[in-house]
Amino acid sequence: MGISLWQLLIILLVVVIVFGSKRLRTLGSDLGSAIRGFKKEMDDEKKPSDEEKKSLEEKSSVSPEADQKPQSKEHDDAKPRD
Repeated sequence: MGISLWQLLIILLVVVIVFGSKRLRTLGSDLGSAIRGFKKEMDDEKKPSDEEKKSLEEKSSVSPEADQKPQSKEHDDAKPRD
């Protein structure tokens, strides 16, 4: 016992009479652009941005050995020489 096709057509006719076809077209395009913008923002959050990709690539390409400072015995400042 759902809504039949005739009932949907009557509802559509009443909506067109109340709002007018021009205003319905504007409402439809506004709703469509809002949905597209929402989907775009959701996709942007899931995918890392170009800057984030570059920083992740730089971090992964730098080896842990390169982060450490080389320690030489010549520059040992623990005890001053007399």
